[in-house]
Formats: sequence, structure tokens, C-alpha cells
Amino acid sequence: MLEPDKMMAAGDAVREGATKAAENSAALSMKVIDHAEENTRQAFAALRAAAKAGGLTELMQVQSDYVRDQGSRSMNQVREIGEMIASFGREAMSGLGGKKDG
Repeated sequence: MLEPDKMMAAGDAVREGATKAAENSAALSMKVIDHAEENTRQAFAALRAAAKAGGLTELMQVQSDYVRDQGSRSMNQVREIGEMIASFGREAMSGLGGKKDG
């Protein structure tokens, strides 16, 4: 059977882990919202540019630029989210091995 001090420490560790997980989840959600907002802003900018296009050639250039930029933006956003998730995982793993009594 676990000693009361060790049971308390285990309970504290679980609470800390749950709090950190909630903070990480909120940070990840905010980043996804930021990305969606930026993507929407860029889409409307492209729509405005397309509406002002002076002809088919210019319209096709606007579309081409938007598709290229959105592809690049998407890759950067995926990379950023992946790095955040990896960082959260490293933090969680270091927290598991870093606390020893004795």
C-alpha cells in the first residue's frame, strides 16, 4: 500500500498533468483559430483582387497566386501545429521522469 505522502504527491502530479493538458489544448485551439482567421483574411483579399482584375489573364494570375500562397501557408501552419504538439509531448515526458522521491 502507498504511504499517504506518496498518495498525495501522486494526486498532485495528476492534477498538474490535467491542468497542463487543458492549457496545451487551449493554446492549440487558439493557434488553429488564428490560422483559420488568417486563411479567411487571405481568401477575401484574393476575392477582392479577382473582382478588380482587368481581364482573364489577370484573374488567372490572382487565382494562381492565391493557390500557391495558400499551399505554402498551409504547409507552414501544419508544421507549426506539429511542432506545438511535439513540444507538448516532450514537456509531458520530461515531467514523468523528472520527479523522483528518495
